[in-house]
Amino acid sequence: MGRSRREAVRRLARRRRARSQPAAGFTLVELLVVMVILVLLASLVAPRVIGYLGSSRTKTAKVQIEGLSTSLELYKLDTGRYPDERDGLKALVERPADAKNWNGPYLKKDKVPPDPWGQPYHYRAPGQRGPFDIYSLGADNREGGQGEDQDVASWL
Repeated sequence: MGRSRREAVRRLARRRRARSQPAAGFTLVELLVVMVILVLLASLVAPRVIGYLGSSRTKTAKVQIEGLSTSLELYKLDTGRYPDERDGLKALVERPADAKNWNGPYLKKDKVPPDPWGQPYHYRAPGQRGPFDIYSLGADNREGGQGEDQDVASWL
């Protein structure tokens, strides 16, 4: 009888230990707390990321306009004039019929890149603010605007 009593005591001790140890995994409250923290972090970070995306498009447009301006200067060095509005910026990649000494293409790609919002760049020659004007109307594709809708131009 002594032996069975010891076994019974051991079994009882094992049961108590099993009940006193926490179950593996997370409780619903713990999961909800983590979800709330993640939502708060996302609501703080997302607007800043979207703001950086808008300003990077504007900066990209400025860089592209500077590159197009440089290509137009090279075009003028070779042909003696800037392309007229009829030929437009396409004259940088395709030889216009009346262009003498054209040594193009003046852009690395076979076409003029669109602005960062997918619209073609506007070109005037002669320009109102210089020998030529190159500009993008921004995200809204209308004159004026603030933020991502602002115009980006070769004279700004």
